[in-house]
Amino acid sequence: MMWRLAGVLLLGFIAISSGAEQDVLELGDDDFATTLKQHETTLVMFYAPWCGHCKRLKPEYAKAAEIVKDDDPPIKLAKVDCTEAGKETCSKYSVSGYPTLKIFRQDEVSQDYNGPREASGIAKYMRAQVGPASKTVRTVAELKKFLDTKDTTLFGYFSDSDSKLAKIFLKFADKNREKYRFGHSSEKEVLDKQGETDKIVLIRAPHLSNKFESSSIKFEGSSESDLSTFVKENFHGLVGHRTQDSVKDFQNPLITAYYSVDYQKNPKGTNYWRNRVLKVAKEFVGQINFAIASKDDFQHELNEYGYDFVGDKPVVLARDEKNLKYALKDEFSVENLQDFVEKLLANELEPYIKSEPIPESNDAPVKVAVAKNFDDLVINNGKDTLIEFYAPWCGHCKKLSPIYEELAEKLQDEDVAIVKMDATANDVPPEFNVRGFPTLFWLPKDAKNKPVSYNGGREVDDFLKYIAKEATTELKGFDRSGKPKKTEL
Repeated sequence: MMWRLAGVLLLGFIAISSGAEQDVLELGDDDFATTLKQHETTLVMFYAPWCGHCKRLKPEYAKAAEIVKDDDPPIKLAKVDCTEAGKETCSKYSVSGYPTLKIFRQDEVSQDYNGPREASGIAKYMRAQVGPASKTVRTVAELKKFLDTKDTTLFGYFSDSDSKLAKIFLKFADKNREKYRFGHSSEKEVLDKQGETDKIVLIRAPHLSNKFESSSIKFEGSSESDLSTFVKENFHGLVGHRTQDSVKDFQNPLITAYYSVDYQKNPKGTNYWRNRVLKVAKEFVGQINFAIASKDDFQHELNEYGYDFVGDKPVVLARDEKNLKYALKDEFSVENLQDFVEKLLANELEPYIKSEPIPESNDAPVKVAVAKNFDDLVINNGKDTLIEFYAPWCGHCKKLSPIYEELAEKLQDEDVAIVKMDATANDVPPEFNVRGFPTLFWLPKDAKNKPVSYNGGREVDDFLKYIAKEATTELKGFDRSGKPKKTEL
């Protein structure tokens, strides 16, 4: 009985998987060109079955194909296995990494694809590649169908398509066709139904409609710059859906609720929690920004606050204008969120700092900094300071370690501090731009607010020459060129 059940489940899984993939064309060397000639616009993913990034992209790619399958103008999504049936094709188009995505007009490459990697973003990006930037709507029935979407839309109603407002709208649409969805009409039937002409309206996606804000907002400005500002301020509403492709739209100060956000499979459950955040957000319009985000898509952000797991209720995290981090420690509720926001705005909360414990002993030549003692050990130590930000797993860091220790030993009696900090286990202050390991900075004792990136050699003599030259006060044991001073007997 159990094996039959397992077989049924397996067959069900295969059916679901193949169903999700059926809208993606699988092409090889034999049919690549002939198939693409039949389609005006095709996005092609060149992949390798063993590629991890390809495996992560595939389900999103399949979902995107399903979203656009009935579009007019039509869009097709295809894939080519570069390790088997499509080797020659991948070679022809100089595919050197996976996945590589290219947009084709029939069988000719139009451009490389540099857009989002999640389903709705892929669909939106590709829709922007076909037809005009703004769709012309000619009937009321067509308008109803056009607005039956999961995307927020900008729509223009113009009695004269050559009016100043219409030109502003169409110019803005052309510049932003890959980011927003646009439509317009100058047909009498549509304008009469609307009851008002010569206006631009932002219409929220139906799944984001709520009782705390209007589902549509009228643009009141008179220039393209005004329209750009209007869209930025209103597109996401009181509580926007923050995705990996829209993170740049959300500015600090920002409060984000992380939970199982899924508008595809569970819109009702997603909005259950969003509505509670909205209830608080409406009280703080213009003071702070709010968003919801999928806990699975933003696990890296949760890790920055020490969260490895999020349960059924949202976890609320915040960043202020200085990018300092705060966390709602109490269980999520409307009342606790309200109290959290009020205290955050009143500067009554302690920032969250990810830090290792302060070392009990720090007597070695190389001093160990952690987030909790960083100011004391680096900023306020009254010495010129060289600091290394490293990662425990970094091979270059391990190679540097004995050299760094030897340098510190040579400078033990100098007015110079040699410091290191594990940047993976501690919050790095924002003024230190650490993008790789090891990263080193020089801080003169009288200008600690201006760290200087060290890009010199990595041998002891290289460091000595640099420090001897840059030291605020000449070293006792080395001259300005880094040569040891002669000791009188």
